[in-house]
Amino acid sequence: MAKEMWWQNAVVYQVYPKSFQDSDNDGIGDLRGIINRLDYIKQLGVDVIWLNPIYKTSNIDGGYDISDYQKINPTFGNMTDFEELLDKSHQKGLKIMMDLVVNHSSFEHEWFQKSIQDDSKDNKYRDYYIWRDPVDGHEPNNWGSFFSGPAWTYDEKSGQYYLHLFAKEQPDLNWDNEAVRNSIFDMMNWWAAKGIDGFRMDVISLISKPDGLPNAPITEGALYGNSGDAAANGPHVHDYLTEMNKQVLQKHDWITVGETAGVTTSEAKKYANLDGTELNMVFQFEHVSLDGNQNPTLGKWSDKHVSLLALRSNLVKWQKALAGKAWNSLYWNNHDQPRAISRFGNDSPEYRLVSGKMLAALLHFMQGTPYIYQGEEIGMTNANFQTMDQYQDLESINAYNELVEQEHLITADVMMNYLRARSRDNARTPMQWDSTTYAGFSDVTPWLEVNANHESINVDAALKDKESLFYFYQRLITLRHELPVITDGTFDLVTGNEKDEAVFAYTRKNDKEVLLVIANFTAQSVSRAYNIPKDSKLLIQNYPDVTSLALRPYEIRAYLFSNRDNESM
Repeated sequence: MAKEMWWQNAVVYQVYPKSFQDSDNDGIGDLRGIINRLDYIKQLGVDVIWLNPIYKTSNIDGGYDISDYQKINPTFGNMTDFEELLDKSHQKGLKIMMDLVVNHSSFEHEWFQKSIQDDSKDNKYRDYYIWRDPVDGHEPNNWGSFFSGPAWTYDEKSGQYYLHLFAKEQPDLNWDNEAVRNSIFDMMNWWAAKGIDGFRMDVISLISKPDGLPNAPITEGALYGNSGDAAANGPHVHDYLTEMNKQVLQKHDWITVGETAGVTTSEAKKYANLDGTELNMVFQFEHVSLDGNQNPTLGKWSDKHVSLLALRSNLVKWQKALAGKAWNSLYWNNHDQPRAISRFGNDSPEYRLVSGKMLAALLHFMQGTPYIYQGEEIGMTNANFQTMDQYQDLESINAYNELVEQEHLITADVMMNYLRARSRDNARTPMQWDSTTYAGFSDVTPWLEVNANHESINVDAALKDKESLFYFYQRLITLRHELPVITDGTFDLVTGNEKDEAVFAYTRKNDKEVLLVIANFTAQSVSRAYNIPKDSKLLIQNYPDVTSLALRPYEIRAYLFSNRDNESM
């Protein structure tokens, strides 16, 4: 491997500010709430805090519609609060990674408002966005929005459509315009001067649209063409990121990760190459897309569980393809994905804890930088909302309206099951600090309903229990910091594990040591035989003791032993 970088040995903790901690009792989390919980984050042992957007916003899409990139959302506080958060985080040895949202802005951003301020189509800011004339009296192409409906909105005053891959209040920026790129780079350097430690880049793979904006592939039965397939990894995306790297990123010892919808392993090796000419790493979505609906019209909306065969095959593909060429990011969930235990494990009272530990260890021992989403470390689960009025997520509400009420493609009961399994609100319920009425998040009714199970699943309970998931994560983070093999070891499946429907077994190996990880993905006990040297050390396990070679439900064990070039592994 090339020279090891600090972020390759780091662990990131993701904070969704709106749901983390309310300090002023308005029902919404804020920057001072995060400041008040820094000791908790530090106790966990992570290195970096990733903040979801804290900028001034129109509040259409959870802060991902930014109306001013250099001002703080007043609901969260002000710039003084942010500077205090940054300073106190640095004092505690914690770095701050900001969220960069530059595929699109808010429709209330000054640039967009100037682009529509008069009838002229030639003003400077008109070309900051993507405008097109109608084609045969309708939208310029067949692209669909990720949030349902068409990806174009008509402007009566100018007689043109503007592109928005997300909500109509989120117009896409025109990255082909050099002035747009320079404005963005100037803004990034402004934040660099504040002393931040990096950027997570929202849907960065979509910034370069295909020449001519042709129609997108459309599946039979689908209402619109797949704009994600059309726009992802566009013709100039690597040119623009290389330019960003030269103008901004290479000047700083930062951590950078790109959210790259539609990325392939071959593209990822460009985005996250170890030469450092673009980004440090990317978020790919293949492993969290395997349980989507087979009906293309329904897309992600499903309640099925992915098989271990499919999940393992995908994770292994990314581990092997990027080895020595690019860097992986490791995650089970985030603000856009359902809770990991409910999705990949078993959130029943009997198995929630052991399956949560199994998922944690399986991921954290892989090659790459792990990301922990707030509440993951205490085993928070999906919200299990029963009625539509409990949901706040725009994507969920739009999907229900389109699929149930407008197109009548599925029943309300079926869609509610899908929302309970896949809605983004599953991840956005307030952080569960204690067992009080509002889970210690706030003293008033929160913006989104607290998960009812907070009475038993909360930080207070986790910190009092030495066998809790929190301390298991703490141990995993310590091991990553202490054992080079977790960072620099090669990854291989154990021989014969490729078709095992119950057990995921792999090794990490460097010149000195071998780490063997064995995980049972089922609720049944299973027996497997592995050649484990007698002098091996049982590094971590999720049951109090190991009584036999049989693996109990959701059991995971990690063994460490010296490297003797053991071919049986």
